[in-house]
Amino acid sequence: MGRTSIVGGAVIAGLLSSAGLAWALDVGDVKQEWTPEGKALAAERVKLPAYDEMVRIPAGPFTMGSDKKTDKNAYLVEMPQRSVYLDAYDIDKYEVTTVQYLKYVLAMNRDPQVDWKFDGGNFQDTMVSHPIMHVTWSDADEFCKWVGKRLPTEAEWEKAARGATGTRVYPWGNEMAGLSRANFGRTGLSGPVRDRPERLLLYPPIISVFKYDNAASPYGVFQMAGNVAEWVADWYDKDYYKTAPDRNPKGPEKGSQKAFRGGGWIDSTPSVRVSQRNGTDPKTSMNWMGFRCARDAQESDAPATTPAQTTATP
Repeated sequence: MGRTSIVGGAVIAGLLSSAGLAWALDVGDVKQEWTPEGKALAAERVKLPAYDEMVRIPAGPFTMGSDKKTDKNAYLVEMPQRSVYLDAYDIDKYEVTTVQYLKYVLAMNRDPQVDWKFDGGNFQDTMVSHPIMHVTWSDADEFCKWVGKRLPTEAEWEKAARGATGTRVYPWGNEMAGLSRANFGRTGLSGPVRDRPERLLLYPPIISVFKYDNAASPYGVFQMAGNVAEWVADWYDKDYYKTAPDRNPKGPEKGSQKAFRGGGWIDSTPSVRVSQRNGTDPKTSMNWMGFRCARDAQESDAPATTPAQTTATP
């Protein structure tokens, strides 16, 4: 189905292997541990504003999937394009950040993330507003439940990204993504990752979840293209659209892969489209994968929720 995050990751793994650096993509056996001083510092850092803001997506139909007439990069797994009705729901305005995830890590007495290598188990100050990464599907699912939410379905994610019509290729419209709209590979493997595979030994070129307000979706949801790809709730089936219900689809009942959407910093243009879909082993934990949460909307709820700790717009 063309180049995707998984394909890109496999190619990069091959490049790293040829350079003797294949271990850089396998972080499963890498473990960070807290020092007493590090944990004390982390307990102070969780007091930082988390900007846990949600956006209400109204009930109603939207056009899901792709049509080759509108999107020449469309893949068969995105077809047929069809009208899907969704009940109202709320979705995180931003990708879950490191400081949000730190609250969960401390509350659940978990070890630091693999890329939290500073000051006894902490992340650098510059990473505070970056999206969390190196999370498995279960990590993402458990976090969302911990904060009283859940992972969005594929359909919910796509409606929040593209709006009600099927004419948008990207969250902002049909103009090609560029330096001012999204954080992604742009030229794919012809870019610096291929030329400098050692970059994957380092913290990747992640940016703040609050950037690119000029590229928000029609509902005002940020970075649904690039930065990190995002886990969603569904099991992944490449043929699911052929038989999926047209009202509140939740994916297959079972499977071997979990779906993810949005593309990440390593991806090329076809992988950051709003209709692009893919799946991988739910145990996958990579530096191009993160998530955001959603929840069912209740009539008594306000359209958006901002915790008391959120005192300013980032």
